[in-house]
Amino acid sequence: MGLPSDDAVVIHKGKVPGDPYVITVNCPDKTGLGCDICRTILDFGLCICKGDITTDGRWCYIVLWVIPHARSPAVRWPNLKERLLSVCPSCSVSFYLNQPSSIGTPSPVYLLKYCGLDRKGLLHDVTQVLCYLELTIQRVKVTTTPDGRILDLFFITDNLELLHKKERQDETCAQLQAVLGESCFSCELQLAGSGYDNLQSMSSLSPAVAEELFRYVLSDKEIRAQALSSDVTKLKKSSVIVDNSLSPAHTLLQINCVDHKGFLYDILRTLKDYGIQISFGRFSLVNNGHRELDLFIRQKDGKKILDPEKQESLCSRLKVEMLHPLRVIITNRGPDTELLVANPVELSGKGRPRVFYDVTHALKTLGICIFLDHKI
Repeated sequence: MGLPSDDAVVIHKGKVPGDPYVITVNCPDKTGLGCDICRTILDFGLCICKGDITTDGRWCYIVLWVIPHARSPAVRWPNLKERLLSVCPSCSVSFYLNQPSSIGTPSPVYLLKYCGLDRKGLLHDVTQVLCYLELTIQRVKVTTTPDGRILDLFFITDNLELLHKKERQDETCAQLQAVLGESCFSCELQLAGSGYDNLQSMSSLSPAVAEELFRYVLSDKEIRAQALSSDVTKLKKSSVIVDNSLSPAHTLLQINCVDHKGFLYDILRTLKDYGIQISFGRFSLVNNGHRELDLFIRQKDGKKILDPEKQESLCSRLKVEMLHPLRVIITNRGPDTELLVANPVELSGKGRPRVFYDVTHALKTLGICIFLDHKI
C-alpha cells in the first residue's frame, strides 16, 4: 500500500540531551488514527509537546514532538516503533514478522500471583515493572494480612503477545524479583482461565456510586464544592469554539484549556468516538500552563458540522473531558478511606493508558498505604 513498513514510522532523537524526540508517521489514513497513535505514545510514558496532523482523507502525515515523563522508566524506543507500526493501516499485520495477526482476537489474559512482605509503594513498584515490560493490567486484587504479608493478583495481557513463552514469563518474574528483592516470596504466572470471566461479571460498586462516577454532568454538590477551588476556576476558563466561516469544506474546532497529562489523547479519543475525521491539526507548546489546539474536521460523510445540536453536543463532551479526564471520589467506609477512580473507555473498549500507574504513584508519593485494592 505504498511505503515499506519500516518507513511508515520514523523516530529521531533530539540533537542535544533534553531536546524532544520527533516521531513521524506517514501512512494510509483511517478515522481515529491520531487517537490510536497518541494512546500508544501515552502508554510508553511519553508527553507530547506539540504536533502537526495533515491528511487528504486517504494518506496521513503526522509529526509529534515527545519527551519522557520525569518519573517514567527508560523508554524502549524500538518497541515503541513496532507498536506504532501495528496501528498504521499499511502495517497492521503484526508487531513482529513471526507473529500472526491478532486483529479481531482478544489477547489471552494471564494471572500473575505475587506473595511477599508489604511496604509503602510496593503496588506502584510492581505496576512500574509491568508497564516497562509492556504488560497491560486488566484487573487487580490486593489482599493484606494483619501480619504484614500480601497476596497480589494481577490479571494482565501482553502487548507483545509473547507471554505464552517461558522466556517471557521468566523475564517478567526476574524483573519483579530484582526490583522487590527479599520482600518477594514467590511470583507465578499462568493463564487466568474461567476464573477471570467470573470476576468480570462482578462489581463492588453500588448503583449510586457507579452513576456518580460515570455520568458526564456534574452534580450540584460537586459544583458547589469546586467553586472554592482556584484550580477548578482556571479549568473552567477552557473554551471550545466551532467556526464554519474559514473553510468551505471543513469545520474549524479551536480548543484552549489548562494542560494535563494525555490532553491530546483525550481530545482525539472523543473525536474518534464521534466518528469525526481530522484533515489538518496543530497542537502548540504550553503557554502559561495552557494548550491551544486548532483542528479542521469533517463528519463521516465528509460534510461540515452545521447542525447546532451536533455542535453543542460535541463541544459539551469535549469540555467535560478537559475538566474531568478522570473522575475521582473519596469516601469513608467505616474506619477506612476508599478512593474510587473512573477511567474513560473508548467505544472500541480500550481504556486510558497508565491510570493505575499514575494513581499508585500519587499514593506512594503521599505516603499512603494500600491494604485492599480492586481494579475492575
